[in-house]
Amino acid sequence: MCLFVAYNRALMKPRILRYESVASTNSEVARLAVEGAEEGLAIVADEQTAGRGRLQRAWSSPKGAGLYFSMLLRPRIAPDRWPLITFVAALATNDALLEGAGVLTDIKWPNDLLANEGKICGILAEAIETPAGRAVVVGIGINLTNNAFPQDLLGVATSVARESGRQPERETILAALLSALARWYSLLHEPEGAAKIVAAWTSRSSYASDKSVRVTNGDEVLQGITRGIESDGALRLETAQGIQLIRAGDVTSVRPASVNASQCA
Repeated sequence: MCLFVAYNRALMKPRILRYESVASTNSEVARLAVEGAEEGLAIVADEQTAGRGRLQRAWSSPKGAGLYFSMLLRPRIAPDRWPLITFVAALATNDALLEGAGVLTDIKWPNDLLANEGKICGILAEAIETPAGRAVVVGIGINLTNNAFPQDLLGVATSVARESGRQPERETILAALLSALARWYSLLHEPEGAAKIVAAWTSRSSYASDKSVRVTNGDEVLQGITRGIESDGALRLETAQGIQLIRAGDVTSVRPASVNASQCA
C-alpha cells in the first residue's frame, strides 16, 4: 500500500517541460533521464522534427497539429509486468480522449488507439538504462487535427477535431491524460493491479477477442482469430497450428471470410 501511495503522489504533480520544437520528446526525456531526472518528468512539444513510432518509423508531428507528449517512469514492479506499461498508457489515453474531447476510442494491440477505425493516437514505450537504474520513457502522440498527418492517410488516420466535430483543447486533454496516467500507473503497483489492467484493456478493445487479424513481425506473417490477452500482455492468436502467443508485431484487421473457418475450428 505504501508503494501505491508513493507512486500516486509522484505522478499527480509531474514536472512538465514545454518545448516549441524538439527532435523527439522520447529522446529528450531519455537524455534527461540519463542525467538523473526523477520519475514524473514530462515533455510536451508544439512540434517534433524527428518524431518516431515503433520500429523507428517516422511519426508526423507538425506544429500545433497534435499533442506530442513523453513521460519518464521508474517502475518498481516485477519484470513480467513491464510490458503492461503500454497498456497503462493506452487506458489513460482512452480515458483522456473521452473525458477531454468526448471521443470514444478502440484500443488496437499493442499500442494504437482508433476512432471509427482510423488511427488517432500512437504510443511508444522504450526501456532505457540510466545511472539510477532501468527506466521507461512513454511517448504518446495524439492527432488533434487532420494537419497532424499527410492527407493521403485520411482514410487510415483520423483526428480529435474530425471525430468530435469541434476544435480540440490541447490543455484540457493533457490535464485529463496526466490524471489518468497517475491513476492507472498507480494501479499497476498494487498486488492485483496487473490483472485489473488487463481486464480493463480487454473490455475497451475490439481486438482482444474474436477478431480476425493478420500479424506481421518482420518476414513472418500469421493470420487467425484473437482469443484474449495473457497476464503479461501477450496476444493469444488462434491459427491453423493452434494457439500462438504474440508478443511483437503489427496487427491489422481482416475480413472474417479471409480466415479459413475450418483452420480455426
